[in-house]
Amino acid sequence: MNPFDDFDDDNADTVFRDVIMLILIGFVAMVIMLLPHIKKEEDETADHKAPGNVIVEMHWPSEMYVDVDLWVRAPRSTPVGFWNQGNDIFNLLRDDLGMEGDATNENYEISYSRGIRPGEYIVNVHMYGVVPTGLVVPVTVVVSVRQKYDSTRQILKTVVELRERNQEETAYRFRLTAEGELVEGSVSTLRRPLITGYNRPAPLP
Repeated sequence: MNPFDDFDDDNADTVFRDVIMLILIGFVAMVIMLLPHIKKEEDETADHKAPGNVIVEMHWPSEMYVDVDLWVRAPRSTPVGFWNQGNDIFNLLRDDLGMEGDATNENYEISYSRGIRPGEYIVNVHMYGVVPTGLVVPVTVVVSVRQKYDSTRQILKTVVELRERNQEETAYRFRLTAEGELVEGSVSTLRRPLITGYNRPAPLP
């Protein structure tokens, strides 16, 4: 019987356990180092899946039981709003009626474009419903742009006040290049009606 047999077995077991522990520690360290990169890729992927290249959002206070409508017009296109919710460029995601028929109390509408057509864009807000006497409805309008592989970037933000039924105000008129850059000096609030000055198409027979 070799007196070193027991020693060799114990030594081999110890080395084996040490190797396994080192492998596990290395694996855990790799996972910890990779986590920030995985999170970043997930965020970028989610942003790339966000709909639209030109995104126009409109908010008004959730406690206000009023119906405000968002209207947008892309260059060489027809206005998009509650009764014309899509065309070759823009789509209105949802016609928010205020607090009526909402699963949440958020008053919010959003339109987005497919692609970026160079030229002038117009963004209007329209008070569709009745406004209680003396009530002022502050409407926040945000315009953002996202190119194919870029993150979404906000280019314009303003607040428009509405006071009476059928009031339509131009939040922004602005020009974009084909690359989605805001043309310097192109931003204005010069009023241009989109709904009150536009003939509604006749219904199909």
